Parts: sequence; C-alpha cells; structure tokens
Amino acid sequence: MKKILMTVAISGALAAAVAWAQGDGMGNMQGMDMGGMKMANTPGQNDHSSDSTKSYLTGGVVKKISPDRRTATIDTENIPGYMAAMTMDYPVRDTNQLSGISPGDKITFSLMVTKNTDWVQGIHRVGHQAGTNQAAAQPNMPPGMTIPELKTGDELPDGTLIAEDGRKIRFSDLRGQAVAFTFFYTRCPLPNYCPLMNRNFAESRDAIGAMANAPTNWEFLSISFDPQNDTPQVLTTYGGFYENGNPSHWLFAAATKKALARLAPALDLMVVRQGDSLSHNLRTVVLDTHGRIYRQFDGNQWTPRELADAVVQAARH
Repeated sequence: MKKILMTVAISGALAAAVAWAQGDGMGNMQGMDMGGMKMANTPGQNDHSSDSTKSYLTGGVVKKISPDRRTATIDTENIPGYMAAMTMDYPVRDTNQLSGISPGDKITFSLMVTKNTDWVQGIHRVGHQAGTNQAAAQPNMPPGMTIPELKTGDELPDGTLIAEDGRKIRFSDLRGQAVAFTFFYTRCPLPNYCPLMNRNFAESRDAIGAMANAPTNWEFLSISFDPQNDTPQVLTTYGGFYENGNPSHWLFAAATKKALARLAPALDLMVVRQGDSLSHNLRTVVLDTHGRIYRQFDGNQWTPRELADAVVQAARH
C-alpha cells in the first residue's frame, strides 16, 4: 500500500483547523485558548482563513519521487512562522519541475498553502546528499513481534480509546453500528493531511444525514495517535471546529499506546515518534456492524461521497 509519510515537529497551534472553521462561518471562535495553546490568528501562526495563497520559500532534501512524478517526498527545513522541520509527501502540480531531480538532491522550493490544500513549485537543485532512506517502524512493537495486515472481512483487534469526554471506550462497544474511523493529531499543520481527514468526515456525515431512508446505526470516530498532547480537553475544542455545533454520530478520541501498537501494523498505519516529531501516513477504515473490515482508504485521495456510500453499505451488513 502506498504510504503518505509525514514527519512533523510537535509545535505551534491548531491553525489549520482554525482556518477551515473560520472559512465556514465560525470566526466567532477566534481567540479561544485550548489547554494553554492560543488559537487566535496571531503572527507566527498559519492563517489561511481566506482563499488567498501563501508562499513559503524553503529548502530540503528529496527522499522519494512517485512514478508519475506528481508527488515528491521532501525532508523540509524549518519554515519560521509556519511549521517546524518535517519530512512529507508534497503534491507537484508541474511535473516538469522535477526534471533532473533525483532522491538525495538538495533543493530549494516554494511551499504554496491555501485554506484547504498545499503543493510545491519553483523547484531548483542546489546539491546532493547521500543516504535518503528512512526506516519505517511501528509504535511500541516488541522486538521480533509481527502482526499481519488485515484484509476485507477480517475482524479489527479491540482496543481502548480515551474519548473527548474522558470516557474509556472500545471498538467492541460500537458493535451493531457501522464505524468509520481515521487517524490524526491536532498539531498537524498542513491542510491536506490530518485536517483534510476531518473535513472529509464532516462532509461525509452531512451527506449521510441528507440521504433519504439512510440507516441510523453508524458512527464516525476520529482517533488521535498523540494521546500525550491530545487530551480530552484538547480534543473537545479541536473537534468542535469540525463538528460545527453538531456532535451527532461523531466522536473524537485518542488511542492508548497499547491500542495503537495493535492497530497500527494491522492497518499498515505507520506512526513513529522521533524526538519531538511524529512520522505518519494516513489510514481511514470502515467497519461493518460486526466489527469487520468493510473497506479501507489509504492516503488522502478518497472523497467524502465514497466514504459516505461505504458507511451506508456497511451499516446494512
């Protein structure tokens, strides 16, 4: 499965969520304090509350280029006032700009960011650095232990989550319902990664609600893999932006370390803490009413309608 890898230094606030929320008529929430993290659009934060495009000139080392040359994985330098150093997959709109660029090349480029997306352009090679491979590892996995990746129809391992209201919940508590869940963490700064997962969830939930004769036995679950920072208080405030005042059929929670250690390899989810940074890819899963894998969406190319249709179908199984 294709991995979309992102290494993000844990710094800054939830500006991407703020920008999206304000762009949808929720500007009255500006200036809220979330567990000591200021959520106003102050200098040094990611303010993309309008449809304008911000450009950040930066540099880094190319780690990988996709076969279609539409995606480049770049170990990016710190961008002052926007985000800390990270390694991630960036969309490349003009593939000609990757001509002559290979893994290991040092480049300069502009990171373009809007309210809902980002991409790179203005790519220029300035040197080369050997050693571009990054080892992927699973969180808290005992040496020599392997967990096979689940397939459609397999039952999801149970695990404990800490819900936004502080309750301990388990996947088994949701039997009888179709469950769509995705993974994120609240400090993820780029709009088409973790924030996109929750924007898509919001659209999917609304789409199901608007369907005639839609089932009612379904639930959306946004799961943070950063329980140390994403406390119930943080999740409640963060989730409120996306729920837009309507928490129906949607719960935000954080996975315990033990639960994440079981879930990650089973779903081919990669989450690695490196100092104060997190590396992760994107996985979104739909379970049927018996807790079995009905469909899995890898990466960020799936649409809200695809998810909504999968949830409705799973609710009837």
